[in-house]
Amino acid sequence: MALHPFRPRLLEYLKGYDRHALAADIGAGVTVGVIALPLAMAFAIASGLKPEAGLFTAIIAGFLISALGGSRVQIGGPAGAFIVIVYGIVQRYGLANLLVSTAMAGVLLFVMGLTRIGSLIRFIPVAIVIGFTNGIAVLISLSQLKDLLGLKIEKMPADFFGVTRALGGAMDTLSVPAIVLGLASLAIIVVWPSASSPAPRPGAPAPHLLRLAGRFPATLAALMLATIATAMLGLPVETIGSRFGGIPGGLPAFALPDLSWDNARNLVAPAVTIALLCAIESLLCARVADSMIDDRHDPNQELMAQGIANFVAPFFGGMPATGTIARTTANVQSGARSPVAGTIHALTLLAIVLIAAPFASYVPLASLAAILLFVAWNMGEWQEFRRLRQFSVQYRTVMLATFLLTVIVDLTVAVQIGLVLAALFFIYRISTLTTIERVAADVPLPEGTAAYRIFGSLFFGAVGKLEALTETGTGEAPPRALILDLHMVINLDSTCLDTLEALQRSLAKRGAALLLCAANDQPLSLMRRSGFLEKLGKENLVKDLPAAVGRAGQLLRA
Repeated sequence: MALHPFRPRLLEYLKGYDRHALAADIGAGVTVGVIALPLAMAFAIASGLKPEAGLFTAIIAGFLISALGGSRVQIGGPAGAFIVIVYGIVQRYGLANLLVSTAMAGVLLFVMGLTRIGSLIRFIPVAIVIGFTNGIAVLISLSQLKDLLGLKIEKMPADFFGVTRALGGAMDTLSVPAIVLGLASLAIIVVWPSASSPAPRPGAPAPHLLRLAGRFPATLAALMLATIATAMLGLPVETIGSRFGGIPGGLPAFALPDLSWDNARNLVAPAVTIALLCAIESLLCARVADSMIDDRHDPNQELMAQGIANFVAPFFGGMPATGTIARTTANVQSGARSPVAGTIHALTLLAIVLIAAPFASYVPLASLAAILLFVAWNMGEWQEFRRLRQFSVQYRTVMLATFLLTVIVDLTVAVQIGLVLAALFFIYRISTLTTIERVAADVPLPEGTAAYRIFGSLFFGAVGKLEALTETGTGEAPPRALILDLHMVINLDSTCLDTLEALQRSLAKRGAALLLCAANDQPLSLMRRSGFLEKLGKENLVKDLPAAVGRAGQLLRA
């Protein structure tokens, strides 16, 4: 198998790059950088990490994904989908092992892209994607109730039932200031876009300030207003400063995580989970971006870039990164022309960290929780639950099983069970499409001959239909010559080939013969390579049904 060449899309778009494209990319990059600021901190805190972990990831991984990726406008960084996974890994294995798991996932992602596995990710059924996306959205919302309500919980559990018990047991510690601040932040996020862009009224002066405010991200507006209120009024709510001591005013130094072979063996499952989720999220995001700009991304190059970013970020204290739909959409809507916009988004975040780090200490956690609740609501595809009755029982089963297992058990288990269910339902559907029909009575057959036409795919799911050919069930004598017309068979696998061999042996023991006609290229190739044609006899494989009938007559007269 040929390896995929390492060819970032940035190199393609730098050819003929002009100042107009640069101006558009700078505007888009700065806008997305501002949008990414509160999200990066919120995702990290919700994942059980310090806020700077999200910022460093957005800066370092975001830069590498844009500079090396296979999409023109995709923005990379920490994502809401990782919150539950990262929190579980931190609680079970510790922060150091999260960094190791992320680096291992980076290697896996790069290998996936290099070996062209990126094209296979899109084969994951949409029912599974919707199921785990909605499940993650529910878990994110549940995890944010602690900070939104100001509950005093020493350590949040990682499992669904543990979280619900902890929340229920801490309801007597509700903080009214935190609730008011959180709900006010949520209201600002929801109302801001429409309130800052009112419909023009006849004779009214042009609302320049409102139009300017309309371009300001709602999440950042809510965060800034909540931070100002907390600092000026001295509200008794938990802040980044009170919990984490603020954020550093620069990037951390390069540091090797504590890696040992014993740790690496235990971290294979978390690494595979991170890599799989990153691949799915990033390629789904890239497909959404393609539909917005009428472009086509390179999935394998994108996975290689995601791999490099996730390998490098942990050495600077970063968390897992992937493509982010909300920031990518904002990038497109802001006029991005090339991957340069994504690199500018990362540099914008770096500038903000260097300049505004001291003010982060006053950011209230209740406001960040409100932002994540809004993200979770927009992340979920809730209308799909209403539309379930329009789909088959199999679709509903896969989607609901994936959703419930994601919420109650684990994302990895949910995807595994979802894939198994989807595969079983697919096998069942394909097996029902495979039919074996007796040749109509208007075709003259010699006495003692039975002929059947087979339609569809002869694979392991259709074995029972082949085995039933010699079971007459009507008291009539078994056929002395059995003809199978294969001209409508599109595929033959080794399991059904074994069944054909068993059928041929069974007929031969009682002096009967198996005749095949009109075999297509794939079944013919497999029968030839396996040696079945020699056992069958090349004279018993003929070109069409009339020739098979003639051959049956010869055998019966002999």
